[in-house]
Amino acid sequence: MDERRPQRLKLDELAERAGVSARTVRYYVQRGLLPAPEFRGPDTAYGEEHLHRLKAIRALQERHMPLDAIEAALAGKSPEEIARIARGKAPAAVDVTPAVSRSTVERITRHTLAPGLELHVSDQASPEVRALADLLLREAAHTRGTR
Repeated sequence: MDERRPQRLKLDELAERAGVSARTVRYYVQRGLLPAPEFRGPDTAYGEEHLHRLKAIRALQERHMPLDAIEAALAGKSPEEIARIARGKAPAAVDVTPAVSRSTVERITRHTLAPGLELHVSDQASPEVRALADLLLREAAHTRGTR
């Protein structure tokens, strides 16, 4: 086999070699994480770039990165950089921790309504949701007081 000739894989072959399902491959293409294959229909073929990208996605998922962060981390990377990430050798330029801005940090307050029953209220909850939470808290306190 000619080593310089790019390898072409069918969907099932690609999925098996990457350790994902064919459905996952289709989802990643639809979502834009993976480039579309070269051909359509029965002649659809995937290449090494697809395989490396799938393996890079899995490697970054193992570091607990969400898909949005993975998409941003892989954007603009060369095929060689993606292949290194796929081998588990993420360069320093790939931040493997999800970016969290101060404006997206959410504080949650936990209230115990009864043993084994909790209510979690976000500080970003709407006034209507806060009013509902207050109603539930008052009712829980009333119920505890009547036992």
